[in-house]
Amino acid sequence: MKNVSKENLPHKICPVCNRPFSWRKKWAKDWENVVYCSEKCRRNKAK
Repeated sequence: MKNVSKENLPHKICPVCNRPFSWRKKWAKDWENVVYCSEKCRRNKAK
């Protein structure tokens, strides 16, 4: 993912807040398993 513009990064939709979120470098090794956009959404997943 080197030298990729922000517009071309992969996106997903958060199932809790229904907002799109983009790939982040800290998720590089685990992008397939990332489901929620934030820790707050992950904690509120059952509500």
